Amino acid sequence: MSDPMAVFDRSAVRRQRTRAAALLEPVRPVLHEAALRLLDRLDDTTRRFAQALDLGGRGVVAPLLRERGIATVSSDLSPRMAALNPPPAVAADEEYLPFAPGSFDLVVASLSLHWTNDLPGALIQLRRALRPGWLLLASLPALGTLDELRTALTEAEALLTGGAAPRVSPFADLRDCAGLLQRAGFALPVADVEELRLLYADPLALLRDLRAAGEANATLLRSRRFTGRALLPAALARLPEEQGRSRVTLRLAVLTGWADP
Repeated sequence: MSDPMAVFDRSAVRRQRTRAAALLEPVRPVLHEAALRLLDRLDDTTRRFAQALDLGGRGVVAPLLRERGIATVSSDLSPRMAALNPPPAVAADEEYLPFAPGSFDLVVASLSLHWTNDLPGALIQLRRALRPGWLLLASLPALGTLDELRTALTEAEALLTGGAAPRVSPFADLRDCAGLLQRAGFALPVADVEELRLLYADPLALLRDLRAAGEANATLLRSRRFTGRALLPAALARLPEEQGRSRVTLRLAVLTGWADP
């Protein structure tokens, strides 16, 4: 039975991540920068971490953790994406994690939780997978991410057809993120923001990068209709420019919380 509260098509998410496993190279620098900004929070604590879970790190996060001397297990919704990580790596659904309570003293989820239908439930599972008193680090796109593309698509489609379908995923409001951690039972929850501005000489490269990262629209209400050849050129022409290039913004919510002892 389908879940009436579901927003995302999890089968589509898995398919997109499987396809992206062979396409990641062009977007690896962005994924790497996002991971570095997240892992910078480790420098704010004197704790020494021994065993980490890398959740959905796409082959980028696990090597960075190992450079810090932290033994790491990686997990991904897609078996093919999981295989990009150094072993041990497992294929597992973020909504149904297979790890025993107290398995890790650090969980890192870099840009991997925003396609879950039950984000509070996923956070609760991650808290349980942590040893009491240890750390969760997570980042996910926040409200404002890809607003330039969302606005351009909406305006162009409304002009061409008189209506507009949702073509960019909904994102969490930064103001709600610390509350989500607290609701999941984390102590000392903190949510702050990191912004990445991406400039494209060819705006079509933005769409290719979203596909290469496994970040195409996977909402259940996404339009399955043929968009027509005019929509994408009309939308991309509406993107704001900076330094003569098309600009989009990634606004990342960075979450830290400690498993309540």
